[in-house]
Amino acid sequence: MFCSTIIPTVNRPSLMRAVNSVLQQDFPTYAFEVIVVNDSGQPLAEADWQHSTQVRVIETNRRNRSVARNAGAAIARGTYLHFLDDDDWMMPGAYAAFWDLSCRSQAAWLHGAFQFVDDSGNFLREVALNMTGNCFAQLMAGEWIPIQASFIRAAPFFSVGGFAPLSSLLGGSEDIHLSRMIGHGFTLASTPIPVAVIRRGIESSTTDYSNLFDQLRQSREKGLELPGSFSRMHSSANEPGEDSAYWKGYIVYLYLVSIFHNLFRQRRLFTALSRGLYAVVAFFLAGKDVFRLSFWRGIREKYISPSFI
Repeated sequence: MFCSTIIPTVNRPSLMRAVNSVLQQDFPTYAFEVIVVNDSGQPLAEADWQHSTQVRVIETNRRNRSVARNAGAAIARGTYLHFLDDDDWMMPGAYAAFWDLSCRSQAAWLHGAFQFVDDSGNFLREVALNMTGNCFAQLMAGEWIPIQASFIRAAPFFSVGGFAPLSSLLGGSEDIHLSRMIGHGFTLASTPIPVAVIRRGIESSTTDYSNLFDQLRQSREKGLELPGSFSRMHSSANEPGEDSAYWKGYIVYLYLVSIFHNLFRQRRLFTALSRGLYAVVAFFLAGKDVFRLSFWRGIREKYISPSFI
């Protein structure tokens, strides 16, 4: 089976649209399945999609979205896992686009362009992220690749433990954390074809944005602790098509920020010293790039993912 689409739900009325956007894909029915994970603690409203042989429904009884997604992944049969929220939907031709991309790339994380809409469904803008190969530095910087617009190979997903518990990340950003964990050891591939529509808005959202930067920092610290994270980031800074000098400067910035966090907030002296050593090494490895303005821009500017704007 090519793909398993996992849709965790809190029983929003938009669930029907999300499920049907998958079932209506012009793609062989034997090649994909839909797993709806009811985390609402209530029975789902009766709908025609529940009678489809391609759909399975399981219950997680208000555990949270990380648990619901992992539970769906645990019973999935697809080579790729696709996680779609119940208030978002897939665009026609999305599965065919991912199939074509998978035939051209063995990357662990495939992603396509996506569209933002507001709470009323009005179009906001379209985003296409050309992130391919080793993108670990960009992911550590906070680049957001929506899981709704991504197909993730099941084996790498399980090798990193799936979605981290929300409690370990101060309540959220588990999707960004997953991309960092997979990006640490695997590659990405992209298609410019729009594949998903994502609702941007706080109405009935299950995401806690109140401490977003703390969540991202918690994830980033976990990423810096991974074996080989420094060399992986340095290598990604040299990927074709990227501003190498900028990302080399940004790697220095990441370690400088981590020094401050560990020394003054966490009181972890030895960790702060280790981060300082890596910052010095990153500076010297930049070589002649330290004389370029973009290198210092990478150190001075706080990176904001184009996907978030």
